[in-house]
Order: sequence, then C-alpha cells, then structure tokens
Amino acid sequence: MPTQLVDKYGRIHDYLRISVTDRCNLRCVYCMPEEGMTFEPDHRILRYEEITEVVKALAPLGVRKLRITGGEPLVRKGLDRLIAMLSAIPGIEDIALSTNGIYLAAFAPALKEAGLTRVNISLDSLVPERYARITGGGDVSKVLKGLQASRLAGFHPIKLNVVLMKGVNDDEVESFLRMTLEQPIHIRFIEYMPVGYEGAGWKAGYMPLTHVLETCERLGLPYTATREVYGNGPAESYRLEGAAGTFGLIHPVSDHFCGSCNRLRLTADGNIKPCLYWADEYQVRKHIGDPAAIAALFMKALDAKPETHEMARALSGERMSHAPTLRRMSQIGG
Repeated sequence: MPTQLVDKYGRIHDYLRISVTDRCNLRCVYCMPEEGMTFEPDHRILRYEEITEVVKALAPLGVRKLRITGGEPLVRKGLDRLIAMLSAIPGIEDIALSTNGIYLAAFAPALKEAGLTRVNISLDSLVPERYARITGGGDVSKVLKGLQASRLAGFHPIKLNVVLMKGVNDDEVESFLRMTLEQPIHIRFIEYMPVGYEGAGWKAGYMPLTHVLETCERLGLPYTATREVYGNGPAESYRLEGAAGTFGLIHPVSDHFCGSCNRLRLTADGNIKPCLYWADEYQVRKHIGDPAAIAALFMKALDAKPETHEMARALSGERMSHAPTLRRMSQIGG
C-alpha cells in the first residue's frame, strides 16, 4: 500500500476537492449550458458516509486539505453533518467551502461550529442587474449578506472568486480592487476556462489577467507582490498600498500552474478526476469499504495524470494530446 499520493512527475497530492452535488440554484454562464442540464438522480450521488470513507482511506496517504464544492453545495441538506464527519478524521487539517453565497447567511454559523475552516464565495459582479444576467437570476444582495455572515462567524480567510470575462465584467476590476482597501478579504480574479466546451465560443469571453495589473497602473493604485499564503490556491498574490486585504491572479490558461498541482477531485457521482480539464475518470464507489482498493484506484488515477492540461493549446486552436472533458464545471466541482 502506498504511503503518499505521488504521481510520475513527483507531485505530491495532499488536497482533495469533493463535489457533493451537481445541482445549483443559479445558472452561471460559464458553469452550465444555456439550454439547461439533466441532473444525476439521487441514487447516483455519493452519500455522506461514502464520502467520509473515501477520505478516511486517503488521510493516511497524506491528504490533509479538503474543499467542498458542487454545483452549489449548500443546496444539499445537512452539509454541516458532512463537515463534522470529515473534521473528525485524524490528519484532516483544513476544510474549505466553495459557494455562490446565496444561502450562506443562513448556514455560516452551523458550518463554522461543525469544523469548516474557510469559505470561497463566487461573485462575478457587484452590479445587481449584471449579476442577475451572469447567474441566471441571482440576487447579489444575498451574496453580500452571506459575506457579512461569514465574517461574523469568524471565517478567515474569506476569498471572493471573480471569473473575469471580456465585455461582461472587465470594467468592474476597480470596484473589486477597492473592496480590499477597507475589508480583510481576498479577491481572486480567475481566467475564463474552456471546461466542458466542444466549440470555441468561450474564446470570445476570454481575457488574460494582465488586465488587472494594467488597471492598477492606469488608476495609479500602487501594489506589491506578497508571499502571504491564504489556503491552497495557486494565485499570485498582491496587496494594494495600505490595503486590509489582497488580490490575486489565477491564470490557468495563459500561465498554467500544473507543475505544482497538488489536487485531485471526487465528483458527486463518485468519479476520481486526476485533472480538471481531461476526460479521464475512475469510479470509486464499488471500492468503498475497502481502504486498500480505494488507495490503489487513486494511485491508478494519479498514474494517468498528465504533466499539463494544455488549455493554452485550446485557446490557440492547436491539437491536444488528450481528450478534454465534456462535463460542465457544475458536474465536476471546479
């Protein structure tokens, strides 16, 4: 039985992203297709007890950090129960949640008490009408209430994830940057990724994150790079002069961070995904109850993990070495 989750490129994997549902209360343009989706039936979704057994098998192999994702994880009932189960596993040190924040105000205290460590909130616009268009009818005021509730509950750090889209929200970079001046929050600008797209339509919305630093220069907002690490993400972090928070750039397309990738993914329907972008998946459910078999399957998935996801090739239209996934982001968990 292995003692660490190490792939053939020497990358040590100590971080598991766990999707608990493919359902969501929003319909974000980059996450779900405009025509809608067919969701997995309940019997195909891993039960909390099954998820816990998978993590119990991986903790002795060095998995220390977990992130709960969806769809929208807070649409699944009793999520605090899962958090409590996972936080009780020896070796698990950090449990984060990725959420759209709509329901966060109601659940933040219970999640904190159950053992949740941190929250990441998706927030692609501060303009109510625009936010509603991006998300298919979401109410940005509810997200801002969820942000406030998270601060009151004692979560730290709190990150806001902003997918930057050309001609959609690229004019709001200044507003997000100025949020960090007064609030101890951490804005993460993320490049628009081609996950789940057969065609090239996503390219129209793609914008490299050099736009963020160019905005700082244009506005005369001095900033410095910071070595402060908040969580497990691959962001390049910066701080505006005198700011309470930071801003970061996550650019998987223009400047991938595959060489230091430490993460694996478990989909809501029980598939291990060694790489977000590629189609390779390994069904773990049949092995639950056998920790050695679970560990062996994760090692098999790691052995198939490529050196890089090649999203930049998708942008330039070059031929790729693997088949990209056709699962949308909401079906994978991001």
